[in-house]
Amino acid sequence: MSSSSAAATVTWDDLGQVALRAQDLDRAVRFYRDVLGMPFLFQAPPGLAFFRCGSVTLMLSRPERAEFDHPGSVLYFRVPDLDAAYAALVGRGVRFESEPHPVHREPGRELRMALLRDSEGNPLALMAWVPVA
Repeated sequence: MSSSSAAATVTWDDLGQVALRAQDLDRAVRFYRDVLGMPFLFQAPPGLAFFRCGSVTLMLSRPERAEFDHPGSVLYFRVPDLDAAYAALVGRGVRFESEPHPVHREPGRELRMALLRDSEGNPLALMAWVPVA
């Protein structure tokens, strides 16, 4: 590596897209679109589905090879009101692995999360910073 390339900086923007595996794409589309209520963008061959999640695109795809056929990393979705989102999703039949709970506290606020899995077994979490006295 040359000294000029070592001194060069990289500017990072927001995360653009996240991919999750889906064994049953139709079932996964129903879960994200109909149960979670995530805005559905489109489906494309050979087994891809795209959703809008804020500024990030979520891509669901059938695993191309055996080494990709496993639940993915935990996706943490920020929500403005964790308790309301939790209640709404429980009302839609989503089973959570944990209720909303604090995971970190700092002066004036705490980070709260609730853990769940999607229809394909991928781990997900809802998260929100909540003001505290």
